[in-house]
Amino acid sequence: MNFTMPLRVVLSRTSHPGNIGAAARAMKTMGFADLALVAPRHFPDPDATAMAAGAADVLASAQVFDTLEAALADCTLVAGLSARARDLAHPPVPLRDAARELVDASAAGRVALVFGNETSGLTNEELLRCQRAVVIPANPRYSSLNLAAAVQVACYELATTAGAHGVPAAGMKDPATGDDIRGLFEHLDAATVASGYIDPANPGRFLERMRRLFARAGLEREEVRVMRGMLAAFERKMKR
Repeated sequence: MNFTMPLRVVLSRTSHPGNIGAAARAMKTMGFADLALVAPRHFPDPDATAMAAGAADVLASAQVFDTLEAALADCTLVAGLSARARDLAHPPVPLRDAARELVDASAAGRVALVFGNETSGLTNEELLRCQRAVVIPANPRYSSLNLAAAVQVACYELATTAGAHGVPAAGMKDPATGDDIRGLFEHLDAATVASGYIDPANPGRFLERMRRLFARAGLEREEVRVMRGMLAAFERKMKR
């Protein structure tokens, strides 16, 4: 799927450049690339590049602004993420509950997620520049997430809500044919009778149960060959 949700991740007053790089990596794993930095203490910086790993392109295209207002100038809906309750701020909404509104709003314009300084988070003034106050529910005794971890969780929730990334289908490399299965069961029948495990006069429901077992497994041709090779080895051993 070509995932193109217009989401901007805004990091305000970031102290440690490594956190910028780690946030860029978190964004890229979820399919986002629009990173804005407001008055970062150190950027660009080798630590940011090192922590970005394969997301150096996200760092290279990051925009740097002097003010939060400038970073949000072209955004139509802004959510500020904070773990602390504020008296004058908007009522906090759990991230998962807010995700649907944010994804839907992105159809009409750019949506932004704003994250504050690693130590102090968003200021009251910064949070009031946002239309929504969003919280990531966590352990109330220790609810402060690492900046990059918070970016990862937020981007994951939005990408999941948007249905951006499915689980890769494994599929069969070379599924067994009807003839493969027929040959296997003929061989299994002969080998189990020859070994004495099955009484041909009273075979019971052994082969039926084996058919059900292998049907659930969904055999590949190579697996059938392995099974028949094993049965052939048993037969050679019995003849000796």
